Amino acid sequence: MSPQQRRGDGDRPARPGRAGGAGGASRGAGGPGGGAKKPHRGQAGKPAGGSRGKAAPVRRGPQRPAVSAAPIDVHDPEGVRLQKVLAAAGMGSRRACETLISSGRVEVDGQVVVELGVRIDPKKAVVLVDGMRVQLDTSHVTIAVNKPKGVVSTMHDPEGRPSVAQFVRDRSERLFHVGRLDADTEGLLLLTSDGELANHLSHPSHGVPKTYLAEVQGRVTPALAARLRKGIELDDGPVKADEVTIVQALSHASLVEIVLHEGRNRIVRRMFDAVDHPVTKLVRTRIGPIRLGDLKPGRTRVLSQVEIGSLMSQAGM
Repeated sequence: MSPQQRRGDGDRPARPGRAGGAGGASRGAGGPGGGAKKPHRGQAGKPAGGSRGKAAPVRRGPQRPAVSAAPIDVHDPEGVRLQKVLAAAGMGSRRACETLISSGRVEVDGQVVVELGVRIDPKKAVVLVDGMRVQLDTSHVTIAVNKPKGVVSTMHDPEGRPSVAQFVRDRSERLFHVGRLDADTEGLLLLTSDGELANHLSHPSHGVPKTYLAEVQGRVTPALAARLRKGIELDDGPVKADEVTIVQALSHASLVEIVLHEGRNRIVRRMFDAVDHPVTKLVRTRIGPIRLGDLKPGRTRVLSQVEIGSLMSQAGM
């Protein structure tokens, strides 16, 4: 849908394919269908003024949007063209990013921008595409690590145990770990040079969900899964899972996927201990929108700017 069809300063850009999003004419142009009414047989050549009642609606071409195309408060004459900034952030080719802008899908500091001449300061501006924040600051790096069992999450261990630092020895940045995994737990761990991002992702008040795959002793029943979702009491207070999915349940063991945004020490293990199903293996498979995927133990990958932007959005940044 073209940006010219939006109405009102406060409207968000409509998504392609929504009802009323095609055709170029407003809803008022001829009734609920959105187009001009068909003339009855024999009336096709009659002038509009000769019929009873209201005159036939005039079909108009696309109108310019009511939203200011280039608000003065987002345009920085000394900045970089918006489409170039988006392309550098991995949103597509320069031409594809121009289409994103002209389609009304890009916001800068809360303003919808549809003009291609707008320039911004990538270090200051907050840019969203389809409501999702885009990370523009390329000076920071965020790395996904598949932490093996027996490795501690800290960048340095005073006891001399293997740490995740060994997997990023070639990086010159000062990296912070986003939360922790105990030494016996495997899976996804994020390292970042952005301290603010690390704090937002780690703090439970921001509600970034973490997903784990747990092998536990005994058969986990739907009733027990419901109990974990409702909440149980631990020594340091109540806790409840956001989601619990029984992947497999045998008489002697079960495989359970559990999602929660709690960050307390060994929280998943303690939850299953409390219901008499000790964990025998635990793997974190996801943090917010970032998945472990097929990343091998001990391997790393650098997150794209788009992935970092999605993390920032979920963390309320």
